[in-house]
Amino acid sequence: MDTTETITARFEVTGWDPAPLPGLDGDGDWVGAVVMRKTYTEGLVGDSVAHFVSSGTEEGGRGYLAAERITGALPDGRSGSVTVHHGALQHPGDPSAFGYIVPGTGTGDFAGWTGAARIHHDDRGPYFVVELD
Repeated sequence: MDTTETITARFEVTGWDPAPLPGLDGDGDWVGAVVMRKTYTEGLVGDSVAHFVSSGTEEGGRGYLAAERITGALPDGRSGSVTVHHGALQHPGDPSAFGYIVPGTGTGDFAGWTGAARIHHDDRGPYFVVELD
């Protein structure tokens, strides 16, 4: 992939609302869903809503999948919205994180965006690294 631009977008989770999974009544211990909200504070300023589905526990190991709609502005003034699908197996030392911008979902200045978008963590917390094609 020839990356033409890399954006590092720091965020904090500001909402975590459990969501039902129809058809799993009484058998939902192995999977859960939430509607997650984030505030983006650096590299891209804005917010998002994500539908997040996970299995397992944070303590023992967990896998997750999310569809996230991000709306915001970059430091150079470009603004818009874009949808990212991302996921990972979350356990110590696991490199399985993946994420992609869904082609055709960008609006405004983000129209036409394609590429990768993966979540990373450091001592300051979580952040997306977006690699635009």
